[in-house]
Amino acid sequence: MITDGFTYIAFLMFIAGALLAAQKYGKWKVFNYVPPLVWIYVLNMVFCTMGLYKSDACTATYSALKNNLLYAMIFVMLLRCDFRKLAKLGGRMVAIFFGCSITLFVGFVVGYPIFKGTLGSNTWGAVASLYASWVGGSANMAAMQAALPVDAGAYSCALALDTVCYSIWIALLLLAVNYASKWNNAVKADTSKLQAVADAANEEVAKSKKNANASDWLFLIGLSLVVSAFSQVVGTSLNGTLKSVGLGMFDKGTLTTLFVTILGLVCALTPLGRLPAVEELSNVYLYTVVSLLASTASIVDLLSAPMWVVYGVFILVVHVVLMFLLSKAFHWDLCMVSTASLANIGGPASAPIVASAYDPSYAGIGVLMGVLGAAVGNFCGLGAGAVLHLMA
Repeated sequence: MITDGFTYIAFLMFIAGALLAAQKYGKWKVFNYVPPLVWIYVLNMVFCTMGLYKSDACTATYSALKNNLLYAMIFVMLLRCDFRKLAKLGGRMVAIFFGCSITLFVGFVVGYPIFKGTLGSNTWGAVASLYASWVGGSANMAAMQAALPVDAGAYSCALALDTVCYSIWIALLLLAVNYASKWNNAVKADTSKLQAVADAANEEVAKSKKNANASDWLFLIGLSLVVSAFSQVVGTSLNGTLKSVGLGMFDKGTLTTLFVTILGLVCALTPLGRLPAVEELSNVYLYTVVSLLASTASIVDLLSAPMWVVYGVFILVVHVVLMFLLSKAFHWDLCMVSTASLANIGGPASAPIVASAYDPSYAGIGVLMGVLGAAVGNFCGLGAGAVLHLMA
């Protein structure tokens, strides 16, 4: 058992760093199927089950750090989301992206009353967190931990669903490349302006690549931590104000998440959005927060995961059927539908993979679609949470 708070954090960071180093330098093929983020979560779950973190010092350190780092992560992550850059996608690409978001939401909502009896108790918060992840990526899923009452066991199962379904989905989307002509003929797809959008997106992505130095890192870390502290003060104040007028259902966590999300999106439009190291620091925060979350979850909770995976497959089937109908109505091609789908489910790191399988010049579209998901994922997760809570 770890009985010292500093040792607890040092151990969590070492596990995360070792796994990322193994992926980068070891070239282990296992990471092609299960990414390091999942291994970080699973290993810490194992250690939690063994009782390694079962001490007052670990609990106190967890309580002191988790939300503080989480709000800092949300702010830094959203600095990438300058809507002026996203305008390069054009209305058609944005519509395809949101078409994927909406059809996934329909799958979540339709399937929840069917599967909720087999998913365990108190699962609506974890399902809403998963939907946030399937709009913008893992950081949005972590953000929902502070905004919604997410059970640690249900969160573990949602992560298992995410991992299995994502692995299956990316393989199917890459396989579908060979059948793009059949889809496009069936929906009478319009691809006349696709290359122009791709060129504009690639130009925008290339402009954002900068090298960061130590001063950039220190300023961004300090700024994000101050924003985290300030946002929690604002969240507490708003909670008290709303309670006084009979709106106590908006708790401190939800209000703080909303405030820091809006603040991040506003700051993304300023010179702060062009700071180097934004993507790198948001990833550091993400791995740290996920390690902390996993250190409180037992692996025993995964016993109910098989039905969660079935639920995930059901959602994807609904998603495919509805996207085909929308594609017939609006003549969307399979390349952009697949890219938008993976931008939702996998985020900005994954979407360029399937886009590039059609044409290497389409990679920038995937990146910008993924960034769009990160910008709206928290709002979508909170909205889904409100709906699912009524259905629970």
